[in-house]
Amino acid sequence: MVAGLFGTDGVRGEVNKYPMTPAIAMRIAIAAGRVLMRGSHRHTVVIGKDTRISGYMFEPALTAGFISIGMDVTLVGPMPSPALAMLTSSLRADLGVMISASHNPHEDNGIKLFGPDGYKLSDDNEQKIESLVISDLENSLAEPKHIGRARRLEDASGRYIEFVKNTFPKELRLDGLKVVIDCANGAAYKAAPQVLWELGAEIIPIGNLPDGFNINLGCGSTNTSLMQKTVVESGADLGISLDGDADRVLLSDEKGNLVDGDQIIGVIAQSLLEDDQLRGGGVVATLMSNFGLESYIKGLGLKFIRTDIGDRYVIQAMLRDGMNLGGEQSGHIILSDYNSTGDGLVASLRVLSTLLKAKTPASQLCSKFEACPQKLENIPFYGENPLKDTALQEKILKQKERLSGSGRLLIRESGTERIIRIMCESDNPELLDEVMDELVDVISGATG
Repeated sequence: MVAGLFGTDGVRGEVNKYPMTPAIAMRIAIAAGRVLMRGSHRHTVVIGKDTRISGYMFEPALTAGFISIGMDVTLVGPMPSPALAMLTSSLRADLGVMISASHNPHEDNGIKLFGPDGYKLSDDNEQKIESLVISDLENSLAEPKHIGRARRLEDASGRYIEFVKNTFPKELRLDGLKVVIDCANGAAYKAAPQVLWELGAEIIPIGNLPDGFNINLGCGSTNTSLMQKTVVESGADLGISLDGDADRVLLSDEKGNLVDGDQIIGVIAQSLLEDDQLRGGGVVATLMSNFGLESYIKGLGLKFIRTDIGDRYVIQAMLRDGMNLGGEQSGHIILSDYNSTGDGLVASLRVLSTLLKAKTPASQLCSKFEACPQKLENIPFYGENPLKDTALQEKILKQKERLSGSGRLLIRESGTERIIRIMCESDNPELLDEVMDELVDVISGATG
């Protein structure tokens, strides 16, 4: 039952179906507590959530699980994932839990776990939790006199707002800049506009009226057209589009052109390099990052490290090589001098400060390299993963051979959804179209 409980970003799935049921959530809390509780001190866990209506179901289930094994619970309510990571470390808690399915629709939810240092749990700890979830947990429960307590931290949002503002250069203000901020009807619907307004920007907020069901619906970093349109119509200098838990961000320049995570990494890398703040002599990205970014970074005389897909693997490489900048094309941007995970607001402020210093339009600042032609496709599947089929793998291999020397092909199962993700990249646009069309046909056929 528990096989594959954790994906690339915690536990995630459709609400009220395994593994996202209240009963499993309670067992995850008990198991996680057992793995993370060390020593005789009073143990604490911080629990945050995004704006999904199902958060009201999972929050008490997780709270009950932690209290039952003797952990005190601090509830912070709707809060971005990076805020939860920051608060876990700041409050010296033993564990942080974020209830969110990030960029997924409201029908899904998830559970992300952070260690006492604010970093996501290791694969080893997740495996230990998985094995415990199906074990007899009755022996883990505390005696009645040792059960935990729960309290709400009323000023949690204010603490995060001040934290984010303190990452912005104190000699600068955003006066005179007009910024569209798309909050995805998600966890940053209050904090993001407040940060920008307090720093002096004229803000145009969209996606800031969550109702429990509209998170990421027609807005946010996976649906940026409204943000791009609003930038052009309002004459804004920049558009910022967060996802449901605000750990990723995409931008729009003043012309409405989308600025993806690769371009954002390029902007920040050059900025840190010029300010003598870039550590480790390079940046970390993933297999999905465009070859144009790799060429640009190497052209700056820097190292370019690629990892498996997933911000956790980016962070691991950053820690290993002493680097303070990494990210993903999807918009997870990690600035480890400030936070232990991707933070859409912190990354946005770094771009805004660079924009102020450069005194150039965003369309000039945010076009650091010409992207190699790239296509992305997502193909849903409902039964067994079709990529396990030998005949399909042979067909995929033939397409890889066609691209040899002129491009890259990456095909994988999503770690958070039942989707096959295809990334095809080539400097030959006609070949790119042919290969992608063929792959979509054969993989779609294999999914039934």
